[in-house]
Amino acid sequence: MSALQVHPAIWPWRWSGRARFALLVLAYALLVAVCLGSLWAAGELSMGRNPVANLIKSIGEFAYPSFLDVWFGSERLEYRSDDGSLLRVENRRVVEADFLAALGRATWVTFQIATLGSLLGAVLALPLGLLSARNLGAPRWLAWASKGLLDVLRAIHTLVFGLVLVGIVGLGPTAGILAIALHSMGTYGKLYAESVESLDMGAIHAVQATGASRTQVFFNAVWPAVLPQFVSNHLYIWEFNIRDSTILGLIGAGGLGLLISEAVSLFQWSRLATILLVVIALVVVFDTLSRRIRQALL
Repeated sequence: MSALQVHPAIWPWRWSGRARFALLVLAYALLVAVCLGSLWAAGELSMGRNPVANLIKSIGEFAYPSFLDVWFGSERLEYRSDDGSLLRVENRRVVEADFLAALGRATWVTFQIATLGSLLGAVLALPLGLLSARNLGAPRWLAWASKGLLDVLRAIHTLVFGLVLVGIVGLGPTAGILAIALHSMGTYGKLYAESVESLDMGAIHAVQATGASRTQVFFNAVWPAVLPQFVSNHLYIWEFNIRDSTILGLIGAGGLGLLISEAVSLFQWSRLATILLVVIALVVVFDTLSRRIRQALL
């Protein structure tokens, strides 16, 4: 007997599923077409004047990061006016060494903001994540309230929190730490809840059968099972927050963002290249360390 005869009812279901998927793809294609069409009609898809020349010029400046001036920069760079009169003389090696020192301090501030903000967010999100987990049996109104709060925190971008907090606590790293913590709480809480919901409930029921209290069940059955996942999630979000905190200086929260803003506003692409190299190195080093820690937890 052929496969068609054995499973005659499968084909309509398969076709129905494929048809639904095709409709979703078609709807997505229409959405993309509407977006492109509306932007084109509004004249917002222009590439500007001389995009190729601007691209080549920018690539050329990015190809020479400013930190190279510490060794190869001119020790007597002259700035002259249009009529040729001397305005000032600059030692590029000294100037760039001072910039690298400021870059090092800003990098440390950025790392502090990401580290403390991530830790604060992880701690504050833990009770909300546990209340949101459907298999722990929290009161429904409390579970929905916790989930709603986590959704709100996750929906608001870190920069928005930063703008509000700068107005409340003033300029500086404190606003950045709190902004990172508030936005991260939403992500931490969601991952906590999903980790708990993926648990094998048999082990939990076995501990409950011994007459253990809720606290004993949590620390003996739930916590040991989810701790490796919690640590892995924390390392991932911590790494993400290192990248996210680099732009908080744009709104006065300290760190690398201020240097990025200055470099962009002055079209100093060689200095921006140096800053971006530091950001990349910071993320790569942290990613390598966190990967080894996650492997040790397996």
